[in-house]
Amino acid sequence: MKIKKASGFIVPLLSILLAFIIGGIIMAALGANPFEAMQYLIKGSFGTINALGNTLNKATPLIFCGLCACFAYKCGVFNLGGEGQFLCGAMTACVVALLLGEKGVEGWLICLLCLVLGTIAGGIWGFIPGILKITRGQNEMIISIMLNYVATLFMGVIYTNWMRDASVPQTLQVPQADRLGRIFPKLRFTWGFAIAVAVGILMWIFLFKTSAGFKIRAVGYNMTASRFNGFPVKKLMFVSFIVSGAVAGLGGAAELMGTQFRLINGFGSGYGFDGVAMALIGQLNPVATIFVAIFFAALRVGSTAMQAATGVPTSVSDIIQALVIIFTVAGLALVQLPEFEAFRLRLTSGKKEA
Repeated sequence: MKIKKASGFIVPLLSILLAFIIGGIIMAALGANPFEAMQYLIKGSFGTINALGNTLNKATPLIFCGLCACFAYKCGVFNLGGEGQFLCGAMTACVVALLLGEKGVEGWLICLLCLVLGTIAGGIWGFIPGILKITRGQNEMIISIMLNYVATLFMGVIYTNWMRDASVPQTLQVPQADRLGRIFPKLRFTWGFAIAVAVGILMWIFLFKTSAGFKIRAVGYNMTASRFNGFPVKKLMFVSFIVSGAVAGLGGAAELMGTQFRLINGFGSGYGFDGVAMALIGQLNPVATIFVAIFFAALRVGSTAMQAATGVPTSVSDIIQALVIIFTVAGLALVQLPEFEAFRLRLTSGKKEA
């Protein structure tokens, strides 16, 4: 059991190390000094206070989407609609802030209202695949992915038609008084980061320290056994979809009110699938998922400084991220194989005999 627990920590670390080694080989093939490039990568993401602020700001939406996937997967359902739920939260927050702003209603209470309504909107978007899953037995992965496209297209209608800013395909910015403030005025990251961390901690407490959380995890481990033990399996799956969507919706509202301030083409693109990858690397542990999201954000922020200083393209950082995901998922699947378990038993029995 100890070896299994250790593998959940060791495999991601080895995956990161191996990904960086391969990334260094690619950098050397491009004619750059890998150690110098890595130095600028780290400096660009954590080397200064401003760099740290940019990294934490970039990590905020990734944390929310990672937690969205984490909660659903813990219950054994596959919510791939984090991006659509994220966009629904952002759209709701933007529309409410702009409509009330036209009437002169502004302030921190409006910001709070937008966050709450964005959370509800994300939960409603998660409700759709959840209800179809438990009542009609539909494939939640396909439905949630398709809903991502629906949300993206609907957002396009808002910023190109209904609430377009003159001739520019984007909405107006939300009023200054409504915006989610920065924790430290000179640093870019906002209270959205604090909210994301708080959500992650509360999610960990709920999943691992409460009876309701135990039931959700039990359904994820073995749905049939949970049903025979009297757990309301369908209800728990349904609730997990709604909560998962609500977390992503809160993330979208926080990103809109704290960083982007308007809807525009490409807003929120890719965050949903990034969140799935981070949740898997974090072993579906909410706290670990937060650190994984910060790590990925650091790679993305630092890659710009690396390119400016050494000429190594930012795509190398994308390659490293992809390799971390591939190696981690493959490694965690490997340690679950019966052959690996047999090897582990032989290894431990040999130590006992010695």
